[in-house]
Amino acid sequence: MEALVLSEFERNKQIFINLYADIDDDMLYWRRSKNKWCLLEVICHLYDEERLDFRFRTQWILDKPNELPPTFDPMDWVEEHQYMVQNGPEMVKKFVAERDKSIAWLSELKDAPWDNYFDHPKRGKMSAKYLLSNWLAHDYLHIRQIMKQKFDYLKLQSGTDLDYAGVW
Repeated sequence: MEALVLSEFERNKQIFINLYADIDDDMLYWRRSKNKWCLLEVICHLYDEERLDFRFRTQWILDKPNELPPTFDPMDWVEEHQYMVQNGPEMVKKFVAERDKSIAWLSELKDAPWDNYFDHPKRGKMSAKYLLSNWLAHDYLHIRQIMKQKFDYLKLQSGTDLDYAGVW
């Protein structure tokens, strides 16, 4: 399991770099609707999740089983960390640096107790393996989100139907 996650983290890191390469400000700040995130908010979220959620909580469970980690609400980070005034290319670099730290940390683990867990008050038993798997799934969900954002932006900018390409 860890080998799969590590190889996918490396691959996904490059995917995120490529997805954000040479994006102009119009695309970076564009929203499909008022309640949807723009691409800048997505990369800021990925940066925060990498360091403040997934790596932190996975490490917590491995080091402090049966002990609840501090609570947080990622939606609060949007305002607290001022996502909308961040620099997009810099946030990509910051995310990549944090992903590299995560990969290095995970690579150094030997015989990690992946079955360690804590009991979350709402989600129940959350093991280190569960968080590691969800960390990777989180990448996939945001890759899909970014692609959908780019598709919708193309549709808007082209002013044409994109059904010939296939059904989204």
